[in-house]
Amino acid sequence: MICTNLHKYKDEGLLFLRVGMGLMMLYHGAPKIMGGVEGWIKIGGAMKFLGITFAPAFWGFMAAFAEFFGGAMIILGLGTRLACALVTITMAVAVAMKLGTGAGLFGASQALENGIVYISLLIAGPGIYSLDHKLFAGKSNLGTIYKSN
Repeated sequence: MICTNLHKYKDEGLLFLRVGMGLMMLYHGAPKIMGGVEGWIKIGGAMKFLGITFAPAFWGFMAAFAEFFGGAMIILGLGTRLACALVTITMAVAVAMKLGTGAGLFGASQALENGIVYISLLIAGPGIYSLDHKLFAGKSNLGTIYKSN
């Protein structure tokens, strides 16, 4: 069968996935990070769907930060698991907002699908073509976090 040896390219697949998804987060996060306090308040208002109504500017900034800087970190493979965790939380809030506004599963599907991808990257790790691997693999106990099997 033609696909029997594709497992040998796991790290290339992780690189492709990281760069592609990271670029999309940069694309979505750039206007949010540059939106300033007014934009952050609007974005942070989504937290009300989780019952959190205080500090919308803070929550909006954190979402913009997670998307923009998390996207950059995912591309570089630097702090990949932390970045994926932050972006996954942001996607969870987006899903809650979409469902809370009546958009239904169809409206929430993009954020839900993205969240699934970022959880998968969090579990799989960044692969060998990453700064995480270059900087931390095999060094102290931290290296076991980034070990690629």
